[in-house]
Amino acid sequence: MVNQTVRSGQQVYAPEGDLIILAPVQAGAEVLAAGNIHVYGPLRGRALAGIHGAESARVFCQSLEAELVSIAGHYKISEDLQENGWKSAVQIQLRDDLLVVTPLDKA
Repeated sequence: MVNQTVRSGQQVYAPEGDLIILAPVQAGAEVLAAGNIHVYGPLRGRALAGIHGAESARVFCQSLEAELVSIAGHYKISEDLQENGWKSAVQIQLRDDLLVVTPLDKA
């Protein structure tokens, strides 16, 4: 669990489980987890969940503004993410080898 802002150039790694961040993830920062990633603030950097191949991993954030999101090696970059759920609370999951963004109020 991380209680402070993850700043540009920083990397936070949870090799065996979920990663919970109670602050913003700034642009240029990277958060990685074997399991799920929860960001209780804006996600502006990169989030890589399920880094060991866990296709059931998810990314949750209060405001999707990410440079890149990846689950089990499947990824979307900022330009693709802006099509759905941008700057809102969402969950991102892998379905049929595609990353799907769902608003948290409809999850």
